[in-house]
Amino acid sequence: MPEALPEWTLTDLYSGIDDPAILADMRDCQAQAKTLQADFEGKVATKSGAELGHMIASYETLSEKMGRILCHADLVFASDMSKAEVAQHNQTMREQASEAESALLFVELELSQMPEAAYQEALKTPSFYHYQPWLRRVRAAASHMLEPRLEKMLVDRGPSGRSAWVRLFDETSSALKFDFQGDQVSEAEILNHLSSPNPAYRKEAGQSLSRVMQDNQRLFGLIINVIAKDKEVDDRWRGFDRPVASRNLANDVDDVVVDALADAVTSRMGDIAHRYYQLKAGWSGLEALSWWDRNAPLSGDDDKRYSWEEAEEIVLSAFDGFDPEMGQIARRFFAQGWIDAGIRDGKASGAFSHPTVPSAHPYILMNFDGRARDVMTLAHEMGHGIHQVLAAKQGLLMSDTPLTLAETASVFAEMLTFQKLLERTTDADAKRFLLAGKVEDMLNTVVRQIAFHNFETALHTARRTGELAPDEISDIWMRTQKEALGDGIILDETYRPVWAYIPHFIHTPFYVYAYAFGDCLVNALWQVFQSGADDSSETFIARYQALLAAGGTQRYDVALQQFDLDATDPAFWHKGLDMISGMIDELEALS
Repeated sequence: MPEALPEWTLTDLYSGIDDPAILADMRDCQAQAKTLQADFEGKVATKSGAELGHMIASYETLSEKMGRILCHADLVFASDMSKAEVAQHNQTMREQASEAESALLFVELELSQMPEAAYQEALKTPSFYHYQPWLRRVRAAASHMLEPRLEKMLVDRGPSGRSAWVRLFDETSSALKFDFQGDQVSEAEILNHLSSPNPAYRKEAGQSLSRVMQDNQRLFGLIINVIAKDKEVDDRWRGFDRPVASRNLANDVDDVVVDALADAVTSRMGDIAHRYYQLKAGWSGLEALSWWDRNAPLSGDDDKRYSWEEAEEIVLSAFDGFDPEMGQIARRFFAQGWIDAGIRDGKASGAFSHPTVPSAHPYILMNFDGRARDVMTLAHEMGHGIHQVLAAKQGLLMSDTPLTLAETASVFAEMLTFQKLLERTTDADAKRFLLAGKVEDMLNTVVRQIAFHNFETALHTARRTGELAPDEISDIWMRTQKEALGDGIILDETYRPVWAYIPHFIHTPFYVYAYAFGDCLVNALWQVFQSGADDSSETFIARYQALLAAGGTQRYDVALQQFDLDATDPAFWHKGLDMISGMIDELEALS
């Protein structure tokens, strides 16, 4: 009998989609938004600092109430995308929320365009100055704002525009079935089989994934074309000269830093990814591995399975050993129904930690299959969850962490858990398997994600001159992935449509570089922690906690200064990549 896995309890938000409080809260939000609009629209530049502080506080409170409604709808939808009534509720809430969002649009628009002298004068008032970190980001976007009526139109059209295409992608993906061993399985299950110790299972899973993506390529090609065109139009009107520029602004990071990261990783693909996969192929007695064998367990690895109870104990022990406070926060997720871990039809694939709103708490979704990678995924999402809990005290507007730092806690949590697993392993071969698994996870987080970033860059650039046929998209995919993986991985024709299953390309274009940013950043942080460069581990832990608790109040550069790290220096990124290269050196020596 399969192990019973936890399902989250969303009643801390609402009792269900038929909870009458949802519509009551939505109507209240719409009414309050209109009141705030009547009191302040067109007058922001003339108001005192105290009045503006009150306006922003009201805006934050109202946004949180509306956020609770939308977060609940999103989480219910992620739990089961196959139910028509759930999808309908999600869409209805988004359409109703857009009415309030449209009325509130003036807040950020007028604050961003407020004359500098008036802005500086208002900052002398504590209630207004409190929001200065958020205001800095709002005002940084001023030059890319459209005139108010256009901004309102875009908000009003949102539910029937880009977000509708995202919904189409999600509902289509969740409904797909993949032939496997005489049965039909979900996307999450077919992806899990790509890590099976059985070579025949991996091949069958890879070919089944390819076949279904190929069968749906026309639809997925249309969706990604629409998403890319929508972004191109938005970028052009807002004055962004590169496809990645708007994401960098949203991430509060300079273009030059992201370019340095992408260039550093791309330049080292041969040294780390190519070298590792050729080494792995050699362990199997082959010159190269088929693409579906890229994440295969190593020969001799017994593919150890962990129960949910064991995974919980490992992750909590890893957190306790670093910082008991982190361990106590993590225990709340397990004890209070904040995790949904089972694999089932209709459920979203992959994993995430949703921060919801500061007055509630995060929720974790994952698809737990018992492998070591699943233990690491649990640690990763728990790291996000702890980060979100610690940052919640900043309030809704300032708790959201830019993607430049959003992956820090998750990747650091993975490293803690890996070290705990390594510490408990005494067998030499088992240690080699663990080390190889960690290298593969880092390659997936760094090299693979920058390969995705390079794919998106090429795709969005090409889309500016016209719609791309599915084969043209696949050509870009094959070129960028071959550059990343090298001759150790065979990318045959069956790999061509595999781009179609990756949700980040649709949900949040150019999100993916954040994973590489976070991994390299954590590698550098880990080296500071291990080297004892701080006065003591307690000092490091205190600074690390402060970094997480700051939420969105600090830029990445300021946050890293306390660790004497500089992300604008290309050497910073190579420092993180050197750690991966060093692990591969160790594996070569063990071989």
